[in-house]
Amino acid sequence: MTDSPARLSHLDGDGRARMVDVSDKAITKRTATATGRFLSTAEVLSLVRADDLPKADVLATARIAGIQGAKRTSELIPLCHQLALSSVTIDFYLDDTSIDITATATTTGKTGVEMEALTAVAIAGLTLHDMTKAVDPFSVLGEIKLASKTGGKSRGTVRPLTAAVIVASTGGAAGTREDTTGPHIARWLGERGWTVDATTIVADADVAAELARIVATAPAVIITTGGTGMSPTDQTPEATRALLTRELPGVAESIRARGLPHTPKAALSRGLAGTAGDTVIVNLPGSTGGVKDGLAVLDELLDHLVAQVAGGGAHE
Repeated sequence: MTDSPARLSHLDGDGRARMVDVSDKAITKRTATATGRFLSTAEVLSLVRADDLPKADVLATARIAGIQGAKRTSELIPLCHQLALSSVTIDFYLDDTSIDITATATTTGKTGVEMEALTAVAIAGLTLHDMTKAVDPFSVLGEIKLASKTGGKSRGTVRPLTAAVIVASTGGAAGTREDTTGPHIARWLGERGWTVDATTIVADADVAAELARIVATAPAVIITTGGTGMSPTDQTPEATRALLTRELPGVAESIRARGLPHTPKAALSRGLAGTAGDTVIVNLPGSTGGVKDGLAVLDELLDHLVAQVAGGGAHE
């Protein structure tokens, strides 16, 4: 006996296109992050950085266009539901000859926002082409894909006792600075029975895309280190907040409080903690001392927290 083939949800029993009825679905907070890449020339990227193209404010215009595109997705994609979007964020990460686009859409409702996030990336990328075509009419927009989603059916799909570690360090990613925090966190998790999928090191500008990618693999826990301060390049809290369905402010405050007796600088950390679906995410500072303080707090909380998220241990 073979399994019946999967059916496309937008087709009825007679193969006709239909709008899916979501009236019986639960209302939950839903997020989706999509990514894409705009490829052009080094000259174009240099002009974008300098804001010196014939059409000025390239990135600002593309960001607004992407947000507008997300808001009008139901008008562009025939069978999409109209959604009241809570937020749409779009970030650009510039390389020598490319611009990586990351868009995150959020709503509270009965259906997901994957198409809104994908549309935001597509429209932002097309706007980049329009703004730069006077210099390079042959630029390429591609690699548009869903990076992660939370809410709805994604809840409850995490892999038990799996974890991932993300190190946000531009120097570490470039190989000019040795990272010691990532291996320390991985060892700490391993000693407590967690299977660490990977410890990745990314530049601060790439942390949003990497965090979204890791969330999509559904580990039970993600611990990040670095990028929590006030430097213009520190973006870990922003990348994390875009994915969270519920915040845990008490955990973040406990980590800051643990470090204060050692250094007043602990108060400057903007690290967050919370859940993306059923995945627990905790931001730790980038310093060795900050990581040790954070892990000391998690040592007393993590197992119980993960059990609660999974639906058990609520009154232990």
